[in-house]
Amino acid sequence: MAEAERSFLPVRIAVLTVSDTRDLAQDRSGQILADRITEAGHILADRAIVRDEVELIREQVRAWVAAPDVDAVITTGGTGLTGRDVTPEALKPLFDKEIDGFSVAFHMISFQKIGTSTVQSRATAGVANGTYVFCLPGSPGACKDAWDGILKDQLDYRHMPCNFVEIMPRLDEHLRRK
Repeated sequence: MAEAERSFLPVRIAVLTVSDTRDLAQDRSGQILADRITEAGHILADRAIVRDEVELIREQVRAWVAAPDVDAVITTGGTGLTGRDVTPEALKPLFDKEIDGFSVAFHMISFQKIGTSTVQSRATAGVANGTYVFCLPGSPGACKDAWDGILKDQLDYRHMPCNFVEIMPRLDEHLRRK
């Protein structure tokens, strides 16, 4: 089916900012993601901020991946190397499958902008309970790069030759077989 023949399908996306210091008024990265989500025609399903604490991060994402009205979660923050950066540790245990190519693609894009400094990011992604989870760095630039360079296309059903949306109905088929 040609790209022009497919209709746009909005994805319901929740945004989580992981930060010890930000509130909604200061959350530039979360706002960038929220704006890009709605500008693309998707639905901002929810938005929250939690501190850099494994259980708080995990609790919020667990609630969203259990919710029938959330198709994807994008987190921003907590993917660095400092002691307070715990987003991957919080969320990888929830993943049924990791999306290894997301990290590779993110680093390819990031390298073009910031060079070898990209190695300090542990951006990752996976599928948890049939819901996509993308873990982005906390910088506005990294959020722009991830959305503009990967997520905008992969969350658009019209993107060819393939995209995340077309396989969404099958993400939890292993859970339904049990």
